[in-house]
Amino acid sequence: MGLLEDKVVVVTGAGRGIGRGEALECARQGAAVVVAEFDADAGEEVVGEITAAGGRAAAVPGDVSDADVADALVATAVERFGALDAVVNNAGILRDRTLVKMSDAEWDDVVRVHLRGHFAPTRAACRYWRENERPGHLVHTASTSGILGNFGQANYGAAKAGIAAFSTIVAMEMARYNVTSNAIAPSALTRMTEALLPPDVREDRRASLERGEFDFFDPDNVGPFVAYLASDASSHISGKVFGVQGDSIELYQPFTSVAEIRGDGHRWDAENIPGRMDELFAEAGMDPAPENMMARSRHKIIS
Repeated sequence: MGLLEDKVVVVTGAGRGIGRGEALECARQGAAVVVAEFDADAGEEVVGEITAAGGRAAAVPGDVSDADVADALVATAVERFGALDAVVNNAGILRDRTLVKMSDAEWDDVVRVHLRGHFAPTRAACRYWRENERPGHLVHTASTSGILGNFGQANYGAAKAGIAAFSTIVAMEMARYNVTSNAIAPSALTRMTEALLPPDVREDRRASLERGEFDFFDPDNVGPFVAYLASDASSHISGKVFGVQGDSIELYQPFTSVAEIRGDGHRWDAENIPGRMDELFAEAGMDPAPENMMARSRHKIIS
């Protein structure tokens, strides 16, 4: 038996890339899957793959940032398969541009699809679980771009950082209802990210695949850990952010105070602060100048 035998899982953005791999893996683990996908044809193709393999699936097309579509995901899960046990929020888009060149629409679209696209399905699911006194599992998709920052992705990184915070807060609010909420920051080569690779790296990867070697950045590698987080086997874990790529699972530590300077027990005098800042950064072992935090990442591909 799989980890999700007789469970019902919603996966958003499930028509391609990481979401498709997550949907297929949840089905392999025994779940009935509600495939949420803006592109109706792509969603139906994934449903066809699942049913052809003997699984159960239904497609719900539409924009998951729309509350009516989010509500339809829960309704479809319950009406078609009898319940809802987990939601995997994955839907997303890229509109990369440096801040001064970014349009209002490029900012708004990315924040809407990612952040509101997590909020609406999560709210619908949590209302269902609370009202029906059922446990549940939420898996959200953050990114190293949000946790570490990445040049040219102010919109995407801000939305993904918000998702990590959102997941942590939902975990606290829903703990009393036995609902877990965790986030992943996956690294994989998808339709959105493959173009970021230099041509020579793309050529090396193609040659590696032809030799039958393990594809570390295959989006399907993310699915098994997501299936685990969507299962009751992970019921003791909530409010955490994980890195997932290849054969690697990382645990991220949230923002933590690493150094402190104190005054003399009174309100700071602004004129005294400049002479103390070197002390603060020295204690933390940090450079006060802008840093490329992504360079510290173990795995450089961005999701």
